[in-house]
Amino acid sequence: MLSCISCAAVLQSTANEIISLESPNKNFQCRVTIGDANADQNLFYELTYKGRPVINPSSLGLYFSTPQMHLTSFSLLKQNRSSKDESWKPVWGELKSIRNNYNELTLSLQTKDSVQLDVVFRLFDDGLGFRYEFPKQPKLNYFIIDEELTQFALTGNHKTFWIPGDYESNEFAYHTTYLVDVDATVGAKSTEISTRVPIGKDYVQTPLMMKTAGKLYINIHEAALVNYPAMQMRIDKANYTLNTQLVPDAVGNKAYLQAPAHTPWRTIIVSDKATDILASKTILNLNEPSVIENTRWIKPRKFVGVWWEMHVGISSWDYSGVQVGSQIASKVPHGANTANVKRYIDFAAKQGIDAVLVEGWNTGWEDWFGNWKENVFDFVTPYPDFDVDEVTRYAKSKNVHMIMHHETSGSVTNYERWMDTAYRFMKNHNYDAVKSGYVGKIIPRGEHHDGQWMVNHYLRAISKAAEYHIMVDAHEPVRPTGLHRTYPNFMASEAARGNEFNAWSVGNPPEHETILPFTRLMGGPMDYTPGIFKIKMSYYNAAKTEQVHTTLAKQLALYVTMYSPLQMAADLPENYEQRLDAFQFIKDVAVDWDDTKILEAEPGDYISIARKAKDKEDWFIGAITDENARRADLSLNFLSPGKKYIATIYRDADNASWNKNPEAYVIEKFTVDANTVLQLKLAPGGGAAVSLVPGYETRNISPYPKKK
Repeated sequence: MLSCISCAAVLQSTANEIISLESPNKNFQCRVTIGDANADQNLFYELTYKGRPVINPSSLGLYFSTPQMHLTSFSLLKQNRSSKDESWKPVWGELKSIRNNYNELTLSLQTKDSVQLDVVFRLFDDGLGFRYEFPKQPKLNYFIIDEELTQFALTGNHKTFWIPGDYESNEFAYHTTYLVDVDATVGAKSTEISTRVPIGKDYVQTPLMMKTAGKLYINIHEAALVNYPAMQMRIDKANYTLNTQLVPDAVGNKAYLQAPAHTPWRTIIVSDKATDILASKTILNLNEPSVIENTRWIKPRKFVGVWWEMHVGISSWDYSGVQVGSQIASKVPHGANTANVKRYIDFAAKQGIDAVLVEGWNTGWEDWFGNWKENVFDFVTPYPDFDVDEVTRYAKSKNVHMIMHHETSGSVTNYERWMDTAYRFMKNHNYDAVKSGYVGKIIPRGEHHDGQWMVNHYLRAISKAAEYHIMVDAHEPVRPTGLHRTYPNFMASEAARGNEFNAWSVGNPPEHETILPFTRLMGGPMDYTPGIFKIKMSYYNAAKTEQVHTTLAKQLALYVTMYSPLQMAADLPENYEQRLDAFQFIKDVAVDWDDTKILEAEPGDYISIARKAKDKEDWFIGAITDENARRADLSLNFLSPGKKYIATIYRDADNASWNKNPEAYVIEKFTVDANTVLQLKLAPGGGAAVSLVPGYETRNISPYPKKK
């Protein structure tokens, strides 16, 4: 593989054809160079934004192990250009309508061995997507990819927000360093759930967020990951270059394909404004339209569940009361018993929450964790104290939906054998959503969570669930790449370090939630499980020092800043009942939206977002900060002109902070309009949540609204 420096040298001495593509707004230019056909490497691309280099000349190509050949030097057969400007409506999402506007360049290339390869570039107004396509042809039928040679030659030593490269997990805290200071062996210490080792000191995962010295924001990821391994990155620190590293299978191969075939899209989203990165819909636009014709059964919703009580150690998944694989040694009650589940159903019904999740309801939890066993769960046999028929009857009588939990313990072949039976069992008991889990080493042995075999499995599970009209929330999967456009029953996934880590580990630092929207959430919604009101775990056990690294007000704000159409109110019902005034925001906030405005953002520092509820005039704002206190000055100019709104603000108390006084909050109401500028004081590790409902409040009791 050529380094960035040698790439540039080749271009200077042997380039003989340069092909350019501009974005519709002319801000981006992608140049593709096809050099001397006799060179070992002759295909390169580069990208500029407003005339400023973003990606220096970078190589393109692949190695095949079967048939054994290098696709690195090409001659041009033809080029095709096209454009598209359309709008489409998602089944659910952050916007009612999404514009898909790009210019496209397809280069049809041929190697010396007469193997044909197309490289397709789509340039949008916010960035670039490109992929390799393999036409059906006499000399290429079945083939095995040994490595993809795609490079991203950066222009300098950028500030980088990263987690270590790992084939099994995304559940790491983010590190913020310059590119050359990345050390994945240090980054790997930020997870406590396994003995996983990063794949190399200089390897990182995507989505990768960067900021240049010239204040350009760059996000590199992929879109439409189907029948292919996930892309990670090896950093060439000497040349500031990212080299694609595909996740291998059990024998070291990367991908098995049969022409016609294509890779996922590689995406580069760029702006001089951080808010534009969060507003980008390029990854969604690079995915195919929905393959589900009848989507009326797909319903965004909020839920509570038998879950957090296991994490804080007052009940167990295991019927015997032993928490296998956790740090809790004492015996505790089994959480998923009929009476306890009915208590959650009663709370949901009373408070207008749509659904209840139950974990630990089925047999197998006695010996599920980390043992590489194939037949731990059957997904249809409840524990003796969980009367599935009675729970079904009771929930239906209260008009509350139920969410099933399927933990595979990594035994994926077992899950695939049971999948039809398990989904039929769900439908027979009125469950229309499933939270799946993939904790542990993967069976088939040697496969990785992020390899091609598992990527195909996740999609098989989502597709099979759609046949039964079941929505999916996947935990421990590969990170998403916009496939919820194609499969809108794929509601959410975890694929990152969630709120649960705060219950039993060093937790997530206050900056964590200000980084995730720029990284993990670029590919799709996250089931982050916000809404924790009892911040310090010493409330449950005086010996525990763990805590959530936010204020209570910030937990409310996350319902806006961390988008998901499947949002959990994760704390215990009794904790909410003590603070129903604050819980009102969770009841009110929408989970499906007509519009989204990114008001301000800086990765690792702060984010403020406003969203308009689906088919309503109500708006909601979430504002969060890192460990530093700050004031967010937010213009409400997105409100309808001439209309008054009642603003209800849930903010940090003046003496609040994430570590010393995290549960102190204030609720205020007053009248605002499109000319108002809110001044929100955010405590260290804090936030503010705001609801804006058309109307007039006679008690203007806050000093914070300001006119322009």
